[in-house]
Amino acid sequence: MHTEEKPFACDFCYKAFSQKSTLKRHLQTHTKEKPFDCYFCNEAFYRKDCLRTHLFVHTKEKPFVCDVCNKGFSRKPHLKSHLLVHTREKTFVCVVCNKEFSQKTNLKKHLLVHTKEKPFACDFCYKAFSQKSTLKTHLQTHTKDKSFTCNFCNEAFSQKSTLKTHLQTHTKEKPYTCDICGKAFTYNQNLKRHSHTHTKEKPYVCEICNKSFTQSGTLKSHLLIHSNEQPYVCEVCGKAFIQRCRLNTHLRIHTKENPYICEVCNKAFNENQTLKKHMRVHTKEKPYVCEVCSKAFNQGHHLKGHLRVHSKEAPYVCEVCSRAFTQKGNLKCHLRTHTEEKPYVCEICGKSFTAKGNLTSHSFVHTNEKSYSC
Repeated sequence: MHTEEKPFACDFCYKAFSQKSTLKRHLQTHTKEKPFDCYFCNEAFYRKDCLRTHLFVHTKEKPFVCDVCNKGFSRKPHLKSHLLVHTREKTFVCVVCNKEFSQKTNLKKHLLVHTKEKPFACDFCYKAFSQKSTLKTHLQTHTKDKSFTCNFCNEAFSQKSTLKTHLQTHTKEKPYTCDICGKAFTYNQNLKRHSHTHTKEKPYVCEICNKSFTQSGTLKSHLLIHSNEQPYVCEVCGKAFIQRCRLNTHLRIHTKENPYICEVCNKAFNENQTLKKHMRVHTKEKPYVCEVCSKAFNQGHHLKGHLRVHSKEAPYVCEVCSRAFTQKGNLKCHLRTHTEEKPYVCEICGKSFTAKGNLTSHSFVHTNEKSYSC
């Protein structure tokens, strides 16, 4: 209609339409009537054209093809949105932070970051989400539906995207590369986390103790320290943990499972993070550098202990003689001088020692090697 006349008004919301058929279709949003059923999965739709588009999900048909890269889509609006990837056009701007978006829907989703609005609530646990897709993903934690299975190890996932990411652990593919140092990562989230090592940015701050973190998830876990809450309990020994991942790692102590294997020396570990730390023994990588004397370390806690050499801080105090130490391991070793415990025993002559380093030095007596050469 070119006259812009809209004589057909909705009795529910008073929205007006130029055609009676459009009003009829609109009324179904109020009556919740969905007369068009999919004969594959029984999902119902308001309109016949919506059903027609939905059927492409089952037939895998993608009739709308991009002229630039030949990528196919089941819906025309999806192709239209995709074309903006090639044109780099971003016409929708956030009025709060000026961030630009190529699609109006993405801007609409982004605005919820500022408004903190979470309109999509779970019917099971009432947890709320800012996006419908996130709610849909969350619902699978209740239904336990895991329909996407890995062909390599048969592990099942509730989402196709999670399976896709998991497959990279088998293919060793690392598609996400740091622009600053060239280091590659399997997951985009790991790259984002790594980027903070260059920017030194820690945007997530604890309101109780002001400790700052690079990730919101780490802050969330940290907050449990203040609440003394440990919701994840081991069914074998009753030990409780702040995070589920820590419980999962702990369970391997009972199962004796060490799924992470070093490709260089075949040493096995129960944690991926421990394997990563171990790999630095082979690569000689020392990413933790002292800002005072430039000495480098392969592990973060070694640097932390070293910094006390400069600060003269010795927080670990012997309860027997009050001697103070910069590192907990040194205090532990020192305590054996009081208990006369000697856990490190030579396999050749049976002589025992309080420290592992002393046993190592002693072993050269039998091999006729010199522990220190000029």
